[in-house]
Amino acid sequence: MSYADPGPRSPHPDRPEPPEPPGRPGRSRRTPVVLLTALVCGGLLGWLGYEAVGAPDDGSAAPPPASASSASPAAPGAPSGSPGPSSEDGKGSGAGTLAGKVVVIDPGHNPGNFRHTSQINRPVDIGTDRKECDTTGTSTNDGYAEARFTLDVAHRLRTLLQRQGVTVKLTHDDGSPDWGPCVDERARIGNSAHADAALSIHADGAAPGDRGFHVILPAAVHGGAADTRPIAAASEVLGEHVADGFRRSTGEPPSTYLGGGTGLVTRKDLGGLNLSTVPKVFIECGNMRNRTDAALLTSGSWRQRAAEGLSEGIVSFLRGS
Repeated sequence: MSYADPGPRSPHPDRPEPPEPPGRPGRSRRTPVVLLTALVCGGLLGWLGYEAVGAPDDGSAAPPPASASSASPAAPGAPSGSPGPSSEDGKGSGAGTLAGKVVVIDPGHNPGNFRHTSQINRPVDIGTDRKECDTTGTSTNDGYAEARFTLDVAHRLRTLLQRQGVTVKLTHDDGSPDWGPCVDERARIGNSAHADAALSIHADGAAPGDRGFHVILPAAVHGGAADTRPIAAASEVLGEHVADGFRRSTGEPPSTYLGGGTGLVTRKDLGGLNLSTVPKVFIECGNMRNRTDAALLTSGSWRQRAAEGLSEGIVSFLRGS
């Protein structure tokens, strides 16, 4: 904070100086001013020295003032822990350690799929076979849709990755398009972006007694338009990082019904993996039909931890650690 300089005072020749107080010979009235000036100068020099050396790293120092380049605040009325606004093209500020890296996030299904059953039921080529374009996904017993869950986690994950400088692209977002895209198109979006990593987010609809998460890895398939041999090994490494980060952050156990307790499953019947030419995995974050998992999946704070775990895994993979 700066103060305005009052400037020199106007002399008053018609007002004689008062006599010096008795018993204090030789001392000028300006002595307090001189002392004050010395104190101010000394304090300023001390502050400059402190700034040059640096404040102790104990968390007590005040943060620097915000500048024009600071990140935008959360939108008014946004709930605590919700992701803040992001740039329209999904590109981070570039200030993070992973500037130049590209990640494609594929939120499983689409909230509008149920209105377009004829479109999503038509078969498409997945390389080794033909399967339906997409499905509506599952939901909890209380009606919380998988497509809503996956989009929410995708938004949170995008925000976290952008803070690292990653360029993030979503296969669909907030009703655009209003259904799909089909599984083959989802793979092409990652391929066209030349993604360093791609992740498809899901939640399962297994038997009520089953719970836990699992990460799906692409098998090394070669047939028709599918050839995952060049990306199978890298995808396995990506999947291991994602599983480790997700488990640490959420505390969710590996699937009790698939993967033999490893949290990792390999499949060759998923078009989104078969047609990918970049490292890609799926994650089933939990079982929406299981009461314990459903309570977690419907919790905003848990979804934030899920996004943090996914981010941790992807960042670790991108750094090669």
